[in-house]
Amino acid sequence: MEAHYYNVDLVWLNDRKGEISSPELATVIEVATPPAFAKGIEFIWSPEHLLTAAVNSCFMTTFLAIAENSNLDFMEFRCEAKGKLEQVDSKFLITEVKLFPKLLLSNVNDSEKAQRILQKSELACLVSNSIKAKVTLEPTIMLPENV
Repeated sequence: MEAHYYNVDLVWLNDRKGEISSPELATVIEVATPPAFAKGIEFIWSPEHLLTAAVNSCFMTTFLAIAENSNLDFMEFRCEAKGKLEQVDSKFLITEVKLFPKLLLSNVNDSEKAQRILQKSELACLVSNSIKAKVTLEPTIMLPENV
């Protein structure tokens, strides 16, 4: 496979706020310093949110591909993610991203298979493999009520 490139442009707007866009995408996203920092702005995506979202969305897309290839039928997938920011050796780092996927299965007999696929998805996620932060997985597998 040859290299792929993803283009992202940034324009500073004012204060600690800017906009990111891509010539490949239609959506513009406002970004800012998070409120935990001096002059941070509430209710706007921050780099820390975007990094956490990148891990979460990569996990989802990896899971969807592996689940499809493994013929895992499910009715619902959702995942919360929590990025942990710490100061280490005078540098701010996202040191950990915890993923909390919730998977509603179609078939009660697929529970073990689903666990394996979730674990495999976390290990195969290219964003998780590209960052220094520890990525941990705490899955919840839900079974159909009418068993």
